Amino acid sequence: MSDSKEACSQHKQAACAHEEAAKHHHKAAECHEKDKLSEAKECSKSAKDCSNKAQKLSETACSSSAK
Repeated sequence: MSDSKEACSQHKQAACAHEEAAKHHHKAAECHEKDKLSEAKECSKSAKDCSNKAQKLSETACSSSAK
């Protein structure tokens, strides 16, 4: 895979991971609005896990683009 195609792929992966984290954040907010604290806690954990994964993918993608 060329450097450009690889960087493109990495940015797409990072974007998808950030979008997945956002979904969990939205769901956690909805649960808080409905006072479903147990569900909010689960969604928050999922959001954090996705955010951590997204951050790592972003670092890799941006480093690849900076080369």
